[in-house]
Amino acid sequence: MTKMIIKGGHVYDPLNGVDGEVMDIYIKDGKIVESLSSDEIKEAKVLDAKNKVVMAGGVDAHTHIAGPKVTVGRVMFPEDHYKCVRPKTHNTHCGTGEIVPSTYMQGYKYATMGYTTTFEAAVPPMIARHTHEELKALPILDKAGYLLLGNNWFVMKYLREGDIEKAASYVAWALDATKTYGIKCVNPAGVENWAWGKNVNSLDEKNIHFDVSARQIVDGLAQINEMLGLPMSIHLHANNLGHPGNWEITKETMDVTKNIKVNVKDNIYNEVKTKFDSRRKQSVYMTHVQFHSFGGTSWKDFESKADDVSKHVNKSDHVVIDSGCVPFGKAICMTGDGPGLYDIATMNGQKWTNCDVELECGSGIVPFTYSIKNKVHSVQWAIGLELLLLVDPAKAILTTDNPNAGPFTKYPKIMKWLLSNKARQDTMNECHKWASERSTLASIDKELSLYELAQITRSTPAIAIGMGYRKGHLGAGADADITIYDITPDYNSNDYEMLEKVFTTTAYTIKDGQIVSKGNEIVETPSGRSFFANVQMKEEIQKPVMDDVKDFFKYYTVGFNNYSTPDEYLTRPTPMDIDLK
Repeated sequence: MTKMIIKGGHVYDPLNGVDGEVMDIYIKDGKIVESLSSDEIKEAKVLDAKNKVVMAGGVDAHTHIAGPKVTVGRVMFPEDHYKCVRPKTHNTHCGTGEIVPSTYMQGYKYATMGYTTTFEAAVPPMIARHTHEELKALPILDKAGYLLLGNNWFVMKYLREGDIEKAASYVAWALDATKTYGIKCVNPAGVENWAWGKNVNSLDEKNIHFDVSARQIVDGLAQINEMLGLPMSIHLHANNLGHPGNWEITKETMDVTKNIKVNVKDNIYNEVKTKFDSRRKQSVYMTHVQFHSFGGTSWKDFESKADDVSKHVNKSDHVVIDSGCVPFGKAICMTGDGPGLYDIATMNGQKWTNCDVELECGSGIVPFTYSIKNKVHSVQWAIGLELLLLVDPAKAILTTDNPNAGPFTKYPKIMKWLLSNKARQDTMNECHKWASERSTLASIDKELSLYELAQITRSTPAIAIGMGYRKGHLGAGADADITIYDITPDYNSNDYEMLEKVFTTTAYTIKDGQIVSKGNEIVETPSGRSFFANVQMKEEIQKPVMDDVKDFFKYYTVGFNNYSTPDEYLTRPTPMDIDLK
């Protein structure tokens, strides 16, 4: 039985309305508790947090940290690995890489930055085992994966036939078979067309062979999501990523799910009470919206439309976004949007790889460099920050679409620009002038507070992924995942290099009530939980779908019996049980 008291820190806990109050946090057996008995207090480890800031552990709701695309990305970027090396210690593995670190390095780096939960944003169903093999090696962090279903043949077939019940039954089976957590939709209808060298460029353009549109797929998957009562909403990478003028289809796509009623299973939320409701409210989570807020008709008149997109998000109660910020420097674009990355590769003349994952999805990978002197990249930098400064923090999540717009290790740079107007202005002076001329960023003098920072890195992502009952807050019953930063609330925002340093390395990171890092030192390396959706359907609904699936496996290179991911591929398997029988 572990007991700990984090004493006298300035606590920021938006889900419980705590804004910098000096408080003690009590921990018992890996959970936060209201108090300890007098005997327990005598036994408890006391951690002095005086003159420090205490938040819940960070939650990364959209990152790419495992699976074949990440492995290929490492192969395509060998120089990233000999330039950044972490030696082996008595309790840690060695590791390499800054842009796409090796698996162990990712866990150590996330932990020393104060993050304790990460969700892999794109798992191809047939290669889920590979993804889980890497996640199994990821130390410390709790994790889960989103299953790529937006161009899946079974999903499109059943939607074309208008049989949403069968489509839902297939999705329920696929999530359980692959031990994944939620529905990911990438360039709906477009990735399927890419198998024939084509794409779709509007919501109502139907793809070849299946004759379904992006609108039908987004609407269908969102309905399925709520029929099943999954913990999170659909996670949507919209069409036309990275194309000038795509802001209009982005707004139009958000509206597709506005009339779909959110169905959240209340039983898990009854276990932990917070001052404010921790249940998700959105029916769509739009991801890396920076790449989808492009104005203009070409690169010549390219401009930011983040202001318009932000206004649309703020008035749409059913929408949550993450930013996909550009911190400049080297990156690797890797996504299930094969045609999108083909466009980037051919435009910039860079090396590129593409993969069609049989009948389910695809991917593309392009090493990339965002230059501070480049016209377009400077505007992209501005767009990401505009979104996080203009969108209600209860609807906005900080990401870099790691490593597409930049590696997660640069989150502290993003935080610096959000907390310090001087940091933004000084960087803007180094940028190409398009950053100030073709965005509204220069006119925004807002500086996020620590409370708002805790929202966009803790409470909002936790709620959005359906983990608000146990992650992203410090209320009694929550997992004791805690970050202690060596900073006081009266910091000088003009000293922005100090801010970046503070958020790069925590004073302490605590996972399940155990100190896992102290400064740059990794103290402990526990295994994190693996969350997945376990939806049980009625036999009479499931059987005909399974007959279809088994018959179709004659076209696969993997046999049906070898397709599913066994529990032994997961660390601390934690199913999200949903009984629809």
